[in-house]
Amino acid sequence: MKTTDTLAVVTASQHIDDQIAGLADWRGEMMGKLRTLILAAAPEIIEEWKWDTAVWSCKGNVAAASAFKNHVKLNFFKGAFLTDTRRLFNAGLEAKATRSIDFAEGDKIQESALQELIRAAVAYNLSGGK
Repeated sequence: MKTTDTLAVVTASQHIDDQIAGLADWRGEMMGKLRTLILAAAPEIIEEWKWDTAVWSCKGNVAAASAFKNHVKLNFFKGAFLTDTRRLFNAGLEAKATRSIDFAEGDKIQESALQELIRAAVAYNLSGGK
């Protein structure tokens, strides 16, 4: 009789859940809030787990969130091509393609502005980068 091993498949969403749960301080709260805002801003966006971090994509990578010791970074893969009228980007401003928002403990998220930026990033990807 032949037997097969059953491997537990962990989805990207489960990886992200675990990452957030593993951050037992303000960073977990921040990551959870960013995730909620991203998913609400663009229902067509897909959660992925790449490079051991949360990534959201739609016809290409849109954004990734990572927790560091003193901040949570939300990186926009094509941020340099987006109009940031509310000046949310505060890191990686010299990069050719990416732009980031670094959140420190106690920072408030400009929710509507962030969601506009997410929608713009999705629209950029859907337009083929035009």
